[in-house]
This record gives sequence, C-alpha cells and structure tokens, in this order.
Amino acid sequence: MEEKNKKLRILQVNKLYYPHIGGIESLVRSFSKELLEFADVKVLVCQDKGKTSHEVIEGVPVTRASSLGIFASCPLSFSFFRLFRKMSKEADVIEFHTPFPLADLACLLSGYKGRVVIAWHSDVVKQKKLLYFYKPVLKRFLKRADCIITATQGHIDGSSFLPEFRDKCKVIPYGIDIESYINAKRKPILTEKLNDSKAVKILFVGRLVYYKGVDVLLKAMQNVHGGELFLVGKGTLEDELKREAEENGLNKSVHFLGVLSDEDLKAAFADCDFFVLPSVANSEAFGIVQLEAMIYKKPVINTNLLTGVPHVSLNGETGITVEPDNVEQLSYAIQKLIDRDDLRQKYGLMAKFRVMSCFNEKKIIKQIYDILKENCL
Repeated sequence: MEEKNKKLRILQVNKLYYPHIGGIESLVRSFSKELLEFADVKVLVCQDKGKTSHEVIEGVPVTRASSLGIFASCPLSFSFFRLFRKMSKEADVIEFHTPFPLADLACLLSGYKGRVVIAWHSDVVKQKKLLYFYKPVLKRFLKRADCIITATQGHIDGSSFLPEFRDKCKVIPYGIDIESYINAKRKPILTEKLNDSKAVKILFVGRLVYYKGVDVLLKAMQNVHGGELFLVGKGTLEDELKREAEENGLNKSVHFLGVLSDEDLKAAFADCDFFVLPSVANSEAFGIVQLEAMIYKKPVINTNLLTGVPHVSLNGETGITVEPDNVEQLSYAIQKLIDRDDLRQKYGLMAKFRVMSCFNEKKIIKQIYDILKENCL
C-alpha cells in the first residue's frame, strides 16, 4: 500500500528548457516550478548543441541530453534515449510536451509502463516530408497516452490528429503568474526610444521566424501613421526583416530590440499601448504573449488561425482579430487602435479581466496536477 504522504514523481519532457526562449519552454519552466509545491519534479530536455549537463534551476533538477544540433526544429540526440530510459524508471507519470518526435520514439522504445500525459501544443506544420515518416509513430504514441491536454477547444478541432482521440482530450488553458506581472518593476523602456514622442507604441514579442508573420506586420506598417513598432526577439529572419524595414523607409517607425531580460520584457508589455500577434501558420497554437500584454490592460490584435490563438484575445471584446496574412486587414486594425484611445482603454480593461478570471496559473496548475496524479497515488 502506498504511503499517504508519498509525493508524486513527475518527469517533464520537452525539446529545450530555460534560458532558451520560446513559448513552450516558458510554459514548461513555469509548470515545473509550480508543481514542486505538490510533487517531486524532474525535467529532461536536450541541448541546443553540446554535451550532456545536469543542473538545478529554481529548485528544479534539469538534465539536458547531448545534441549534435537542431535539425527540422528537433534536437538530434542519441543520449536522450538512454537518459529517458533511466529517468523514466523513477517516474510515476511523464508529461510530454509535443511536438517532439524524439520523445515519442524514446517512450515507445523504452518499455515504460507508467502514466503518460501528452501536453499537445500544436500539430507538426512545416515539416511535411518528415511528417510522412513520423505520422505512424505519432499515432501509436497518441494511442499509448492516458490523457491529452490541450489549451483550447481549437487545438482539438483544428488538429489533423486529435479528433480521433477526442475522448482522451481535456481542455485546460495556459496561464500566467499574475502576481509576478502586477508586481514587476515599471519603466518607460519603449517610450524612451520613441522618435516621435506622440506616437502610439505597438509591441510584438516572439521569435523572428516564418510563422510569426512579422513580414506581414512590416508591410502593414507601411500603410499606417501615428505609431511606432517595437519588435522583441531574434530569429532566422532577423537580417531579412531589417533589410525590408530599411528598404521601405521604416527606420524611424520600427525598432528591433533583440532579446530582453525578464524584467525588461515585463516593462515593455506594461509600456506599450497595444500588442500585435500577426501569426500566419498553425505553428502558433496559443500565443502566451497575448496574456502577458492583456494582464497590463493592453488590447491585442491577433489572427484567425484554426488554433487556440483567437480563443485567447477575443475579437470585439479584448482586441481585434484579422485573417492571417492579410496586410489590408492588419493595417486597418492597427490604424483603428492608433486612432481610438477610447477603444484601447475599453478593450484593455476587458483584457485584464479575462486574464484574471480565465488564465490564473495558480488555479490551472492544480487542474494539471489532478490529471497527472490520476491512478498514480
């Protein structure tokens, strides 16, 4: 008989971990820290490139398997299989953050018999050729899973795989640590960089990669006036986007800020007038950055993807939703929020209320823990 005070042993598995920047990585970091209150938590991820390492980050033991590098958005690691087999023996339940083909295969080959929970963040979108070979593994892994957690109903309905496993799916939204944002230090990090002191401050935060739609955002900025755009993040398209901004005369209205510290990033969200998430592909499954802006009473312009994105900030309530890759609609929405201070205030108030009532991480973590511990203790 299990001891009543025995703690649940949770293994979190993902591609990468903090300080790597990414929405899922931020989520896994947050979940791991918060779950320590209820359970023993360990994390297994890969290096971007390099040798295996072991460290404790914010109280969480993190193992990074050696990697030859990132190929087709997935680390290439042989040691991951050995480490997974070893660490899985000490876990009551494993939460896999997908898509991560390496982890699916490692689980299926390991002989692990414990509880498997999949946190489904998105379908594989870009790597169509690799998906042909990966699809049988993924379907077998989904059959193996005891439960599949999605952040919105849109994740299920818009997926090419999940409708078949709808009976295993549970919708639990992502959340943020509300107090850490409200109590964060405020400073005019964007205001002090304005070329026109009267300009409305528009913020984008994310990797500068194809599916984020920053190229569409730059085209939209050519058609608006009275606003300056601040881009936070780095990525493979950075040089190309900088050239595009320069060639189209956007040097004074577009600012590339690179990567910011946690403190400065929160300050940027607090200092902007509204936030834009112009994503163009279903690789953008939720957009936690929307919540980070909304908690500071900032309206959001997002896109009508067949994912969770438009379920976070609601069209006509907390911001404006436009069709993906539609420069004209995006320009119109940006100009509307530049011109309408009253509308920004109205949407902003509703945005904060929505985060407080629906996306409080403290409540969400308890729901996740209840799913993880089912049939384990």
